[in-house]
Amino acid sequence: MKITKKQIKIYLPLFVTFALLLIVPLFFISCGKKEINLTSYNMELKYDDEKHLLNGSERVKYYNNSENAFKTLYFHLYPNAFREGAKNPVISQTHEKEGYPNGMSYGNIEIDSVKIEEEIPFTIEGEDENILAINLKEELFPSESVDLQIEFSVCLPNMNHRFGYGDSTINLGNFYPIVCVYDENVGFSQSLYHSNGDPFYSEVANYNVSIEFDSKFQIASTGDLISSENGENTIKNQYKERNVRDFCIVLSQKFSHVQGKVDDVVVNYYGYANDDNLDECLKTSIDAIKTFNDMIGKYPYNQISVVKSNFVYGGMEFPNLVLISDKIEEQSEYNYVIIHEIAHQWWYGVVGDDQYNHAWIDEGLAEYSTLLFFEKNESYNEKYPQLISAATKSYKLFEDVYKKINGQVDGRMDRAICDFDTEPEYTQCTYTKSVIMFDSVRELLGKNKFEKTMKKMYKDYKFKIITRAQLTANFEKFGTGAEKVIDSYLEGKVIIM
Repeated sequence: MKITKKQIKIYLPLFVTFALLLIVPLFFISCGKKEINLTSYNMELKYDDEKHLLNGSERVKYYNNSENAFKTLYFHLYPNAFREGAKNPVISQTHEKEGYPNGMSYGNIEIDSVKIEEEIPFTIEGEDENILAINLKEELFPSESVDLQIEFSVCLPNMNHRFGYGDSTINLGNFYPIVCVYDENVGFSQSLYHSNGDPFYSEVANYNVSIEFDSKFQIASTGDLISSENGENTIKNQYKERNVRDFCIVLSQKFSHVQGKVDDVVVNYYGYANDDNLDECLKTSIDAIKTFNDMIGKYPYNQISVVKSNFVYGGMEFPNLVLISDKIEEQSEYNYVIIHEIAHQWWYGVVGDDQYNHAWIDEGLAEYSTLLFFEKNESYNEKYPQLISAATKSYKLFEDVYKKINGQVDGRMDRAICDFDTEPEYTQCTYTKSVIMFDSVRELLGKNKFEKTMKKMYKDYKFKIITRAQLTANFEKFGTGAEKVIDSYLEGKVIIM
């Protein structure tokens, strides 16, 4: 996700086994010597615009890729964070008016049934009704799989967010039950939704999704469009994508669509019908794909959609699709957000991380990659040295203000998003300080070795999860002392001059 300058102010490679392909389209990625089968989501969706209701049927084939056996499977129910009485607000108080321009509104998700051949009991658990717990009939052992059928309905809130409907777009982000990531040390990750950052953590999976909607809408979606059927005043589209961490859909009556292509990737830009900057936004999107392909590694999907939308913050990344806020007025800032969100296709999209507990990894790499984009594309008139200088001034101002108010400042970067006391603290430590940190690492390694490290991380952790230890070890390989530099920033010990 990208927070705009105006808002913050102060502040593997995929291997396909030929023998298996002859039997069933089962895809896996390498993780050491163990082959991992991907979970698959097959969804049938129908959107009712009058009721702002999405009815869904989800068939999940889940593989136990861990070393442990378990009897209960857990799913995140992110829409329940938007219900009345939820524990944490989904938007900070600072942006509440922008997020709810028509007054407070609520949404939720209802689980109607869960089946494994026949209906089985389930419970809604978690600290805030945020987890679907399914007790399996039999213990699921390593390398085994289970097939689940989940029937659900989702009520959308009237708000400008990843999830909700506004005056211009209907944003279906994080709307369905998605399996919690299993960690050998802590079990299933069940973190609460939080207004800071992107409170999501997921592994790559294969998706096959169909959605029926009113024909008055245009649609942008994750995945390749496989088929489209016209009914009486309805359209039913089917999409398919492999190796993605999530699935997002946007509907609108206001879209104006332009399309281009770069390095075999189809690039879509969805603006509004009265926009006069469609071609410029498309060009920025194409330039970003081209630059990151060359600088980091090839974008592994067939298409990407950059979508103007009702969104309270600057932008938000999803696989093959990014949201850009229609509240951004300056074209230069709009371009900046496009580039940042497209950078997320590499950092968090392909190379994943636990962005709830270590948000600096993907946000920092995406933000720093954005600065490197400008260094390589001088026509955008954003100078790398000036951007680093601005980041340094912004962070030092943040420190000065916090010290005057609180007597001290907590500069630790590596902590859970819920452990940042305020939105400015989260933003400055996760985005701004990360930029300064990666610039310091590049100064130590040199430009060539820094880019070699990014390319190596992308290659080695493609479709996987990278940890703090793995990231720092990669930089250390190309430059002795890099790990100490990174650790000093992450632990808040470095003094920024």
